[in-house]
Amino acid sequence: MTSRMFRRALVPLATLGLTAALAAPAFAGPDSIPGTAGATTVTNTPEPARPAFYEPPAAISGTPGTIIRSQPATEFIDPLGLSSLTVSATRVMYASKDRLARPIAVTGTIFEPKTPWIGLSSRPLISFAPGTMGVGDRCAPSRQLAESFTMYEKIFMQGLINRGYAVALTDYQGLGTPGTHTYMNRAAQGQAVLDIARAALKRPGTTLRSTTPVGLYGYSQGGGAAASAAELAGTYAPELKVKGTVAGAVPADLAKVAANLDKSFYAEFLNYALLGLAAGHGIDINSYLNDAGKAVAKRTEGSCVFDLANSAFQNSATLTKDGRPITAYLAEEPFKSVIAENRIGNRKPSAPVLISHSLIDDVIPYAVGKQLAKDWCGKGANVRLSANVGPTHIGGAFPSSAESYAFFEARFAGLPQVSGCWLIW
Repeated sequence: MTSRMFRRALVPLATLGLTAALAAPAFAGPDSIPGTAGATTVTNTPEPARPAFYEPPAAISGTPGTIIRSQPATEFIDPLGLSSLTVSATRVMYASKDRLARPIAVTGTIFEPKTPWIGLSSRPLISFAPGTMGVGDRCAPSRQLAESFTMYEKIFMQGLINRGYAVALTDYQGLGTPGTHTYMNRAAQGQAVLDIARAALKRPGTTLRSTTPVGLYGYSQGGGAAASAAELAGTYAPELKVKGTVAGAVPADLAKVAANLDKSFYAEFLNYALLGLAAGHGIDINSYLNDAGKAVAKRTEGSCVFDLANSAFQNSATLTKDGRPITAYLAEEPFKSVIAENRIGNRKPSAPVLISHSLIDDVIPYAVGKQLAKDWCGKGANVRLSANVGPTHIGGAFPSSAESYAFFEARFAGLPQVSGCWLIW
C-alpha cells in the first residue's frame, strides 16, 4: 500500500467511530506495535509512567496464551479486600497476537473461586470482554480494579463469580501496555479474549483443566470483542471448549455506529475509534485533521470513559482540514475496505450465541444488533436475539447480564439452545 493510500485510509478509520475522534494522531510508524516494548502512540504523545508489571519484555512468546508474568491481585472487587477470602485473583501478562498475527503482550486479571465447584462438568470459565473503559493506560480494567475501584462492570463479574465460575478479564491490546489501545479492532480484541482463557487454563495452581467448559461474555465494546471471539474460536483456539457466547449491544457495523455517534453526547467514542483503528491498521491521520482535530487526538490518548463530557456533542466536521464529517469518507476506498475488515457477522460462530440489545439503545442502534443476528443466521449459526427496553445504552447492560446466567447454566449443563432464527425477519 502506498503512503498516499495510507493517508487516505486514515479517514475511514476516523470514521469508524473516529468521527469525533478525528482528533488527529501523527503516525508512529509501522514498527510501533501496541503491546510491545517501546511502542509509541499514534499521536506521538508520551504516555505517563506505568507500573513495571505492564512493561512488556523485549521478546514475546509466539504461542498465544503463554503467561509472561503474574502476581497476586489482592485489591479487586472491594476496597477492603474481603473478596480474597473466597476468591483468588491473579494479575497476568500473557502472549497474544495483533491483527497481523504479530506477537504482543496483553494484561488482565483471572479470578477463581476458592469454594469447591459442584456441577456436572469441571468448573466453568467465563472469558469476560470488558466494555469501553477508554484508551489511556490508567483506564485498563486490571489497573482500575487495583487503583481506583472505578471498573463499572465489576458488579457483572461478581454475579458470575458468585455462581462458582472462574472469570478471565482481558485489558486488550495497548490498554495498560505501551502504545495506543487498538479500540474497535475486531481480530485483536477477539484474540485477546480467547488468549486470556488459554492463560487461565495454564495458571500455576489453578483447578481449571483442558476440559474446562468456556463461555464468552461482553457488552458494548466487550460485546464486539466477545462476538469476534465467537467467530474466531473454532479456528484460532479450537482446543478451547467454548460452549456459548453472550454478546450485548454489539457494534458490528462501525459505519452505522459512527453515523449515530457524530454530534452526540458519546462523540468521544468516535475519538477512541479513530485512534484505535489508526493504531491497528498503521494509518497516518495527521494530514486529514486541522489543528483543532490534532489537539483533540492528543488529548484523547489519555482519556477514560468517565471523561466523555470532554467531547460531548462534538461535530467531526470541525476537526477535518476539508470541513467534511468523517462519515463522508466511509463509502470511499480505502476506508470502505478498512471498515469491511472490522465488520462482525461475516464468519459463523461454532457455538450457540445469545445477542442482547435494547430497543432504545442511544449509542449502538438496535438495528445493528438485529442485522448481526440475521447475518449469523444466514450462515447457519445457532442464534437467539433478545430485545429489551433497558433505558439507553447504559441501561441495556443490566438485562444482558441477567440473561447470561440462565444461558451459561444451560450451556454448561449440556442443554441445547433452541435457535430463534425463525423469529428474526
